[in-house]
Amino acid sequence: MTKIKKIFVCTDCGSTAPKWAGKCPGCESWNTMIEEVVIKENKKTVARQSWKEASGKQKVVAKPISLPEIQTGTTERYVTSDDEFNRVLGGGLVRGSIILIGGQPGIGKSTLMLQVALHFKKKVLYISGEESAEQIKMRATRLGGNPASCFIYTETNTNKILIQIEKLQPDIIIVDSIQTLSSPHIDSMPGSISQVRECAGEMQRFAKESGIPIIIIGHINKEGSIAGPKLLEHIVDTVLQFEGDRNYTYRILRTTKNRFGSTDEMGIYEMIASGLRQVSNPSELLISQREEQLSGSTIAAMVEGMRPMLIETQALVATAVYGTPQRSATGFDLRRLSMLLAVLEKRCGFHFGANDVFLNIAGGIKVIDPAADLAIVAALISSLEDIVVDARICFAGEIGLSGEIRAVNRIEQRIQEADKLGFKQIIISKYNSKGINPKNYEIEITSIAKVDELSRLIFDE
Repeated sequence: MTKIKKIFVCTDCGSTAPKWAGKCPGCESWNTMIEEVVIKENKKTVARQSWKEASGKQKVVAKPISLPEIQTGTTERYVTSDDEFNRVLGGGLVRGSIILIGGQPGIGKSTLMLQVALHFKKKVLYISGEESAEQIKMRATRLGGNPASCFIYTETNTNKILIQIEKLQPDIIIVDSIQTLSSPHIDSMPGSISQVRECAGEMQRFAKESGIPIIIIGHINKEGSIAGPKLLEHIVDTVLQFEGDRNYTYRILRTTKNRFGSTDEMGIYEMIASGLRQVSNPSELLISQREEQLSGSTIAAMVEGMRPMLIETQALVATAVYGTPQRSATGFDLRRLSMLLAVLEKRCGFHFGANDVFLNIAGGIKVIDPAADLAIVAALISSLEDIVVDARICFAGEIGLSGEIRAVNRIEQRIQEADKLGFKQIIISKYNSKGINPKNYEIEITSIAKVDELSRLIFDE
């Protein structure tokens, strides 16, 4: 007989408990335990509903093998036509891998995945539980590509999906989205903790057994993290975050977990009428072309993963006329901005305490690289003193609490990028200048050790 069991599951961490509790025993969050019904089926029922039994495929029994018997260097990758997507994945899709991509609603997750499917030269199965086949066809017509190699299947039952996969034998599978799937082995609503965990587990087991890479689209919660249990991120091999501001046309694909490559890579796209266009040289797009030079604008030489790029930082310092001075930062950590202001107050004697300070990273880019500190400090002093910084000067350096300019990584790549774009001077840390031959570059390389040297170098000329 089928046994029905009720459990309580935490919506934050996925911990289970036999009875309700106000505080989760796993993550200690309050009011996150919800009731779910779990049906345990007998062996005969499971065998009848198994996708392997329906497809006639025999189960492969795994056996222990010694470590020297394991062959390495045979990892095969599918290289897509999207160079940005390949870069973020570490060179392409690994066979048997499972990839999770999350992002805000309407940011372009489905558009990106359908675009990858339409321009892939092999057979792709696009499984949609959110949109009808007609809606997908309308988007595919706009995106272009090769629709003959892309198959659409609108279904949410994982048992039926896996049976159709066995019949079609695609090279890549795209699931949109994991929150819409439901397993017949669990009697709960689609999108619940148990369903997401079970469906992801079934997809993960199928990917490892068949060697077919699976891309899963997931929702995010109001905090911006992947919705569902944290176990979902542990199951998959790669977690990608697709982010961007709707007020800007740029979209950024970041890696937060990657078992087959680096987690520091970043892909940049531009949203246009015909889909997402790859941005191969983001420096030229992230630097505004102004006819008139104004104060408070500087250029930072930063590195995202293995890619150097130059971005524009804008600062506005104005007298606070409404009491408490405001501190606002777009695309930059507000606490780090407060630290930089304190360093300028203490070490250089600039007074920002009675002024409103606004900081903006042009293009909607979020800056994590600490090498942008030097450019931000120069922009703040420029706006405070109302002195224009030459647009042909760029900066790369981290600011310490004692006012020193610390060395940053990959300084040669930053110098080469600035030299390629025609900048006349780059200001770096004194501790980065060792081993650099200025004769190899046309750009002038200036090294400084303290923040007060920066103010004398640029603003006392």
